[in-house]
Amino acid sequence: MSFRAPDGGDPIRLSQQAMKPALPRRFYKDVTVQAEENGSFSVRLDGRQARTSAKRLLTLPTQELAEAVADEWRAQLDEINPANMPLTRMAFAAHDAVAPDPEPVLAEIIRYAETDLLCYRATEPDSLTLRQTQAWDPLLAWMDERHGARFMLAEGVMHVAQPPETLAAAGAAARASTGPFSIAGLHVMTSLAGSLVIALAVRDGRLGVEEAWAAAHVDEDHQIARWGEDAEAKARRTRRFADFSAAAQVCKSSLSA
Repeated sequence: MSFRAPDGGDPIRLSQQAMKPALPRRFYKDVTVQAEENGSFSVRLDGRQARTSAKRLLTLPTQELAEAVADEWRAQLDEINPANMPLTRMAFAAHDAVAPDPEPVLAEIIRYAETDLLCYRATEPDSLTLRQTQAWDPLLAWMDERHGARFMLAEGVMHVAQPPETLAAAGAAARASTGPFSIAGLHVMTSLAGSLVIALAVRDGRLGVEEAWAAAHVDEDHQIARWGEDAEAKARRTRRFADFSAAAQVCKSSLSA
């Protein structure tokens, strides 16, 4: 049981809130999208091109994605809250974290193939093992057929070493994402799902976003069905789903550019 302050507040949470930096005030009135000479699209605030956190010019590979990012800027009221702007954060990451050197990000994505969520199966109860089999086996079969990556399965949490040819095939599949936006989106989907297979299935159109999110949460949903869901955990999952959805949109939009 946590100690409560005299006013009924949780002192830990109050201190955390006090440490949060003040959000910047909205400084613009109009948000527009403009086609650039290089074929990209920029988001403009009162006519001036928006910049990323690292002061790079904010451009998007498609008009559709640029309009979606612009809508996030339009939706800000008195303050600019990045927590409510998942597409903008994804675009910033593509420019600032991926474009300068994509290789470290790709390497991190590919490492997930060594411990992909879909390879680690419960031994009990039967209701959970059945859910895992139904949700995950078709995806692993698709990964083998589409990309030539046949994964080994393990029971429980004991590590299973994947064959070198499997890791090579999974790495080649990941490297089919070549632009910074595609790589950034694939990275976020992979890390949130704990599965390169699920992220590739979204990128390649094998799974929709909601299907993929459900596949990534088979274990968690089984627990919720048995014991119920904590409100704080539900809120966190909602935020993570918004980021996953934004990552999928960024990844797929850049592939179609």
